Amino acid sequence: MLMTSWEDEDINMYVIVGLGNPGIKYAGTRHNVGFDVIDLLSEIYGIEVREQKHKALIGKGRIEGQPILLVKPQTFMNLSGESVGDLLHYYKLDATQDLIVISDDVSLEPGTVRIRRKGSAGGHNGLKNIIAHCHTEEFIRIRIGVGKLPAEGDMIAHVLGRPVPQDRALMELSYDRAAKAVACIVAGQIDQAMNLYNGKVEQAE
Repeated sequence: MLMTSWEDEDINMYVIVGLGNPGIKYAGTRHNVGFDVIDLLSEIYGIEVREQKHKALIGKGRIEGQPILLVKPQTFMNLSGESVGDLLHYYKLDATQDLIVISDDVSLEPGTVRIRRKGSAGGHNGLKNIIAHCHTEEFIRIRIGVGKLPAEGDMIAHVLGRPVPQDRALMELSYDRAAKAVACIVAGQIDQAMNLYNGKVEQAE
């Protein structure tokens, strides 16, 4: 059920942002794994991500009893910070405490999840733009491995390409891990999330 009444409550709220590019053309690409995790969270918790606000599709609800926003920026990857910055400003939230960003990572093998409290953009343009708009690197990020760039490969073609079925199967297992990690984090258990879900999944759990 869509929850909206919590907006007027004096309680903390997490903004959970999955990075990707809008449009059917980019669906299922390596760069859109953040959108894929948001879609999974939407399905698990019954939160519709359809409302168009703040240059994003957003959904309001609760995870582990905590009020959250699920967010899919519609600015295209390189301008993701415009949407995230606008949301945090509108709801008067602090990126260092209230923001979780889910993104692809070409330095990690498919099936790998890496959760960190803070960090640099690591060459990821979406994260770089969020850092620029939020004026901090200190926000929680969940990175999903999509596989390294092949020798002599083109990075843009790689991230905008679709993984082979074997890699896709591993990545979908990592989406499940990421969703479980989100539940831990919003429940105030980020250390537990890192202990349980950092690493690579080799097969169905």
